[in-house]
Amino acid sequence: MIDTSRIPKIPSFTLPALIARIGSRLPQFPHSVNLALALNAAKRMGVLGEETLAEIEGKHFRVTVLDTGMVADFTYRQGAFRPLWNTAGKPDLQFSAALSAYLQMVSRQEDPDTLFFNRSLAIEGDTELGLRVKNMLDALEWPALSWQGLRPTFLGRG
Repeated sequence: MIDTSRIPKIPSFTLPALIARIGSRLPQFPHSVNLALALNAAKRMGVLGEETLAEIEGKHFRVTVLDTGMVADFTYRQGAFRPLWNTAGKPDLQFSAALSAYLQMVSRQEDPDTLFFNRSLAIEGDTELGLRVKNMLDALEWPALSWQGLRPTFLGRG
């Protein structure tokens, strides 16, 4: 497990509004692809609970980072997280927060409940589904990562 006490404290902050105005005009699909890739990597690492993954099968999720203008839509289908680009319908579950709140949650400096009750994290949609996902986030156990044996390949020696 990663020692989160060594991660510097992430303060609450909001990026300038200009960033969100610019970010919201950029293509959003790359965010969905990158988030799906990251979630699939976490699944392969064994960080996400298989029983909860079975319960979220076929659901449409949206993650909005308010102060960057980023929106990522994805689903979990057939054992993998997949980006969505045809998002005409309303998602089953949507999370909205500033970048700092997501960073605090991922680094385990704040739990989703605290962020929600402090109005730093908005959760909309299926309440039962939201509770399942929140419990999965609370149960995350990040494995310790080792850099031993890894050599940069760009030096021509790897």
